[in-house]
Amino acid sequence: MKFQIITDSCSELKNDYINDKDIGFAVVPLIINVGDKEFVDDDNIDCKEMLEEMKKAKKSSSACPAPQSFLDLFDKAEYNFVVTITSKLSGCYNSAVVAKNSYEKSNNVFIIDSKAVSGTEILLVDKLVKLIKEGKDFQTICKEIEAFRDEKELFFILQKFDNLVNNGRMSKIAGLIASTLVIRPICVAENGEIKIAKKTMGIKNAIMKMVQMIGEKIKDIKDRCLIISHCYAEEEVAMIKSEVEKKYNFKEIRILATKGLCSYYALERGVIVCM
Repeated sequence: MKFQIITDSCSELKNDYINDKDIGFAVVPLIINVGDKEFVDDDNIDCKEMLEEMKKAKKSSSACPAPQSFLDLFDKAEYNFVVTITSKLSGCYNSAVVAKNSYEKSNNVFIIDSKAVSGTEILLVDKLVKLIKEGKDFQTICKEIEAFRDEKELFFILQKFDNLVNNGRMSKIAGLIASTLVIRPICVAENGEIKIAKKTMGIKNAIMKMVQMIGEKIKDIKDRCLIISHCYAEEEVAMIKSEVEKKYNFKEIRILATKGLCSYYALERGVIVCM
């Protein structure tokens, strides 16, 4: 096989996402430790059980995959592209880089720091498939996928920030603002880090403002796919989709549930919007 795309489980994807004889695909799982239980973020993870266990456990944490998890996959193709969660939130990118540097054909491996999570990783995977199908060579794809990554935007509205703060992914001051009952902050991924972009009162106002911000940030909307991933937030997702469809003409809107790692940090009723 000439090309393979590898991503991590923060992409929300399953191993059967790409079924193409010319393009290999694999998802490397992260791990969530809750009390004395270990949840592997693979195709079979039970997120509802994990979240229930988190309510009872005093401690929980997440762990990135070992370099060997990536290294074991590289020989399956001549050229490998690896798409990871932002390096500012996880050691997954560094783990993939260590694997690349340990690989005999390291020049044939390209590691892409998504600088985001979830739907952004999916958009990068989809773009890689498109570039490969267009017959682009490895070096050209490397350049074009980085430029594509730099055009992506991510917004999210969470209603609980406990794990982001407790695990050092968000400052305690920002977390204090975010956890205030009335305030619903709109957060963004800015150069791979979590930033509070706007503070609003109540979830409905937060959604309306976020939808407005999409139009302020994105100019080529008709050419873009919008991906909404959520952790048991069907009501909020329905509202976002309705408002987006009223204002914009995205090429496609996709809705999917978060897997283990994104559910761990987003928690119940958290929503991530990528485009």
